Amino acid sequence: MSSAGVTTLSPVDPTEPLLSPNASHFPSHLPFEDQSIFIFLSFSGSLTPIRVMEWDTIESVKFKIQRSESLPFLTNKQKLVYAGRELARSDSLLKDYGVTDGNVLHLIIKLSDLQVINVKTSSGKEFSFQVERGRDVKYIKRRISKKEKQFDDPEEQELVCNGERLEDQKLIDDICCKHNDAVVHMFVRKKHAKVHRRPLELSIVATDLSDKTKDVCGRKLEVGDEEDTDATQRVVPRKLPDSDFLLEPIIINPKIELAPVIQNMVNSTYDGLAGEKYPIGSAEGTGGAYFMPDSTGQKYVSVFKPIDEEPMAVNNPRGLPLSLNGEGLKKGTRVGQGAFREVAAYVLDHPISGRRKLFGDVKGFAGVPPTLMVKCLHKGFNHPGDLIAKIGSMQMFVKNSGSCEDIGPGAFPVKEVHKISVLDIRLANADRHAGNILISTEKDGDQSVLIPIDHGYCLPTSFEDCTFEWLYWPQARKPYSTETIEYIKSLDAEEDISLLKFHGWDLPIECARTLRISTMLLKKGVERGLTPFAIGNMMCRESLNKESVIEEIVEEALDSVLPGTSEATLMDAVSQIMDQRLDKIFNSPF
Repeated sequence: MSSAGVTTLSPVDPTEPLLSPNASHFPSHLPFEDQSIFIFLSFSGSLTPIRVMEWDTIESVKFKIQRSESLPFLTNKQKLVYAGRELARSDSLLKDYGVTDGNVLHLIIKLSDLQVINVKTSSGKEFSFQVERGRDVKYIKRRISKKEKQFDDPEEQELVCNGERLEDQKLIDDICCKHNDAVVHMFVRKKHAKVHRRPLELSIVATDLSDKTKDVCGRKLEVGDEEDTDATQRVVPRKLPDSDFLLEPIIINPKIELAPVIQNMVNSTYDGLAGEKYPIGSAEGTGGAYFMPDSTGQKYVSVFKPIDEEPMAVNNPRGLPLSLNGEGLKKGTRVGQGAFREVAAYVLDHPISGRRKLFGDVKGFAGVPPTLMVKCLHKGFNHPGDLIAKIGSMQMFVKNSGSCEDIGPGAFPVKEVHKISVLDIRLANADRHAGNILISTEKDGDQSVLIPIDHGYCLPTSFEDCTFEWLYWPQARKPYSTETIEYIKSLDAEEDISLLKFHGWDLPIECARTLRISTMLLKKGVERGLTPFAIGNMMCRESLNKESVIEEIVEEALDSVLPGTSEATLMDAVSQIMDQRLDKIFNSPF
């Protein structure tokens, strides 16, 4: 199993195309020069030109990037962002997203086998960075030069391991990964000894993260037990006057009581910070996420996602552009609201036995890991300016053996896929892909358990970007079980809206409307015996520019009522039009 990281592209001559299109893909009657355009990939601060076609699909552009000999570290796990929007639909064309000649696309890459390099100088200064296995010693020298001005010339550095001088071309993988969890001590010396009477020592600890389990955001990291069952249910203390960290749950409603499992998570995270165990920033994804260790530093207990480090937020660590209008990467979402949506997904993931009125210990129907809002302060977070406390979501770290993108969907139990389909349809999830469904190490009998994570793009104001990867899995064409149907019948959108308000999030009217309509569709669909595929297919667009069935229903309903009509009247109109559409679908084979 592999972890993820980000590598750096070097600028190239813009007159030399990085990638050339396959001439066989284009009409022969047009000159090649008239068909191609130049775009630029923005990646880790560098711009790299790439020659493509306006009618290239997103998938073909990613494939060209993957196949490029100039980019040996890039894999097919890529994300492209243009004008503040993720180019998420693989079969859509570049021109459908408005990409034209000279435009800049931001490239987010997920790479395998990441290593964390912690550097400690003899003066006590510490810093760290992340390295892919394929990197060499020369690359490490360049990274050190960027971190420490006193080592600004890589040519003057010398790295030594176990008394052996390391040549620039030696791979870090060969040094650090002969054994799992190998710890290597290196030294950096200035070549001119007469300038420095004794060498400045750096302890570089390279930790291989490749054979570990994943955190709740899909990244592999070391874990131990799921939780400390002996932890006391104490109130997390506030920041002491002489402390440089803080962790507090944010409880808006005094009637809310934290369940023991959540108290244990928060307290274990606090103990890790008090024990000077640094949060580990994830190198994967489009926003900032931090793995929070316990007091031993040997396992991770939670994942913290600050709202100011979300994609296109002011302190985003991935270099994405700042949102000019506040809209998020997905249509219908706002920058800075991802944390609320993460918590909302947990709150609304009701257990079969009843509604989740408090943060309870009972596992929800879909198994969303326990999540809550917290305030957290630590210098290990991304602080371009002054050190300030950050507000964000904190989700429990769960043991798993990978994500669904690591294996084919044929092995997944039908009921596990169905439970996630119910959650995604209800919440109109705009970002459900195989990488944010984990495969738990726990078993339900002999079958695997799937864990849905990363819900920062659920409950949007519109259905435009709804995306369900499970829609194309064979399990989606199977009918729901009796138990699942009974669960769906018990759902009540009005109670859910009130429940979120009870927990501190008064849903905007457009988001509440989305929840009402998606819940209505789910309930009406199962009444007619429709499969997850049939229902989900109504919510997802076939192509970028063709509206989905649910969008057409909403638009028709809005046109049928007078301006200023009450929400209840609008929902009645939606219900009637939806019945008509569903009756047609019900009589058609799927």
